[in-house]
Amino acid sequence: MPLVRISLLKGKSPAHIRAISDGIHCGLRDAYGVPADDRFHLIHQHAPDELIYDSDYLGLHRTDDVVIINIVAGNWRDTAKKKALYRAITDNLVADPGLRPEDVLIVLSPNARDEWSFGNGLASYVQDDAD
Repeated sequence: MPLVRISLLKGKSPAHIRAISDGIHCGLRDAYGVPADDRFHLIHQHAPDELIYDSDYLGLHRTDDVVIINIVAGNWRDTAKKKALYRAITDNLVADPGLRPEDVLIVLSPNARDEWSFGNGLASYVQDDAD
């Protein structure tokens, strides 16, 4: 179950924001095998003085269309799958809503199976919840 935080500057249309969410989710399904109904996205829209980024870090020129994507997901995927995820999400967001690849910044925050609780006070991915 990935938890996705999407940060961008205020002023984009609901359709633009939905296309970003959809593109990320499709990438997670295709590259990570995430189930279609496993979708938890938090959208954060910021005023220009609340989203500060280096427009030329690592030689990539970013614009105010920059989207910062933080994905909290299980640490059981290898580097090849992570690279496939970066590519899938970026390709999806270039196709719709038309972002530049340089404006897609993705950060993975891995965690373990016992660090998820979907409710009822239980470790949802742990077979035996006994301490």
